[in-house]
Amino acid sequence: MATLTLAGPGGVALLSAEGAAGFLGPRAWRALVDAARAAHPAVPAPDLLCCGTAPGDALAALRAGCRGIVLDATAPAFAAIAGACAEAGATLLPGRPPAMEARSLDLRHPAGRSRLAAWLTVPPDDTRGHLR
Repeated sequence: MATLTLAGPGGVALLSAEGAAGFLGPRAWRALVDAARAAHPAVPAPDLLCCGTAPGDALAALRAGCRGIVLDATAPAFAAIAGACAEAGATLLPGRPPAMEARSLDLRHPAGRSRLAAWLTVPPDDTRGHLR
């Protein structure tokens, strides 16, 4: 994971693809995240699994041990899922945070690595969107 290599000690949040809980599944997501963390144990890397508008996927994610979940606030049973997350000690976000689209990067080239490095220096509360 080049992102973790470039993130350094400041870390970076690992955000799944939109709706990944439904097509990838929480266990596969956990395996990807665990492998990334094992390869870069010194880099803080909280993870967020996107469940779209599917509360069932969010519950499956909780059962699989996910502690960072994104569920659209308009999802049916959002309040119930929020309660379950609070009880489990998990973080629930009501929408996807700003993220860099990794599919547009070619990390084999310096320009791609440079763009990723620039993204990692943008403070999390920067909403200008100049790198998004």
